[in-house]
Order: sequence, then C-alpha cells, then structure tokens
Amino acid sequence: MTGTPTSLSLKKIYSGKVRDLYEIDDKRMLMVATDRLSAFDVILPDPIPGKGQILTAISNFWFDKLKDLVPNHFTGDKVEDVVPAAELPLVEGRAVVAKRLKPVPVEAIVRGYLAGSGWKEYQQSGSVCGIKLPAGLKEASKLPEVIFTPSTKAAVGDHDENISYEQCEAVIGKELAAKVRDTAIALYSAAAEYAASRGIIICDTKFEFGLDEDGTLTLMDEALTPDSSRFWPAESYAEGTNPPSFDKQFVRDWLESTGWNKQPPAPAVPLEVAQKTADKYREALEKLTA
Repeated sequence: MTGTPTSLSLKKIYSGKVRDLYEIDDKRMLMVATDRLSAFDVILPDPIPGKGQILTAISNFWFDKLKDLVPNHFTGDKVEDVVPAAELPLVEGRAVVAKRLKPVPVEAIVRGYLAGSGWKEYQQSGSVCGIKLPAGLKEASKLPEVIFTPSTKAAVGDHDENISYEQCEAVIGKELAAKVRDTAIALYSAAAEYAASRGIIICDTKFEFGLDEDGTLTLMDEALTPDSSRFWPAESYAEGTNPPSFDKQFVRDWLESTGWNKQPPAPAVPLEVAQKTADKYREALEKLTA
C-alpha cells in the first residue's frame, strides 16, 4: 500500500489503523504515520496521498503549542539518529521518536458542539454519554459547556464504544479519570481558542494518553488532527446543518452515500474523493500553521 513503510530494518511492534510502531529500545519507539485512512473503524483499501506527512506536521505543531499544559511523548531525539540513512526516504516527514508509555485504556473525547454519534444519541435520549443536555439543541449547536465523553479503545477492526464517566472511572480509577478529563478539556479549550483565531471551529476531538515510568500522564499518539477531530470552517458554520469540514467527514459522507454496511471490506475510494480529502487535510494544516 502506498505511503506505508514496509522495509524498515527496525522491529515492527504494532500496526494500527493509521500508525505503525517500531522498536528502538526499551524506552523509545519510532511512530510512523502511514497514508492509510480509517472510517467507521474500518481501514479503507486506498491510501490518501501525502496524508501521513500532513498528519505528522499538524500533530507536531499542536504537541509543541500545548506542551506547557501536559507532557507529551516526544523524546527530543531526531528520526535520522535512529533510522539508517538508506531508509530515511521511507519515513521522511511522517515519523517521530516517541517514549514508550503505558497506554491509558480509554479514548479521551471532548465535545464543544453537537455532531456525529453525540447528535444521534441526543436526538434519542436528550443526553450524550449519560450527560443530560438542554432541550432544543440542533445539529452542530454549540454546547453550553465543553463536555468529556470517553469511549473504550477497541482493537483494530472493532468499534469504539461510548461509555459514561462512571464507567470510565471503573476502567481506570477515579483519580486518573478526573486527571484525564480535566487535562483533555484544558487541551481542547486552548486549541479551540487558537483555531478560532485561524477561522477553524474544532467541533470535537479525541486525545490518547499514556503513563510514563513515574506514572505521569502524557499526551501521545496524535493531537488535534483531521483524523482525530472535526474541524469546521468558521465562515460556513450554521447551526442546524452538518457543516462542511476539513477532515475525513468528506470520505465518511461519500461512504454513507454508497449504501455500504460499514463492515469490512470497505469499498474502493474513487481517486477524486481521495484527492479532495488530501486537499482538505492540507488546507487545515495551512490554515493552522500559516
């Protein structure tokens, strides 16, 4: 598959929906963002050209911008110091040297607006992940306050499931649950304020955390990319509609239109849909970092 490094001499320790992890030593690993795209928890058969590099650039931007709020997985080592020179072209712009952490087994989802699975749940029950919301909200309504709605971390090919905060406490303990919630909300709030100054509304996002050997909560994996967030252009935002977005929603909408049952295998993505998606990702990068 294009954009997916296949011949690194480092030992591969994990292949996820989007990222491949390689062992450097017992403290560090090489994290490589491929051009794979996952939608509805299924990896699509066709890569999105240049996506891995764009995602890495966006993530690195946010990790740096938010580093005073929470430690992150960067070790400070350069990729060229751990990857043989002959293999560098395979990972150029798409890899980082990261700490090996103990993953916190919940996904930290933060929502500032009502969309996606949250909107579907609200229509049925008036709440999202057990959090009661005011009546009369519309699709894409701004929430009265930012909410933390954790989900389980599914294996590749399985679906993540939204869980209540109480279930989150049961999985990771009260103290850690509170720390994850407060940190995730602080990260989202800071990022949303900055993005707004660049004409982007961050509707919602998903953070992944790990614990280092001292038990310090550490931001890992990726941060505030179009893969893990819904980014809306502020100029076309309107309550009561599903705003056009800078993320994989474009592919999701196309997949929904095909009548696909959301079970593997996914249908082949037409070239123009893949290219339009890549353009959306690139536009988000340029708007955020210009």
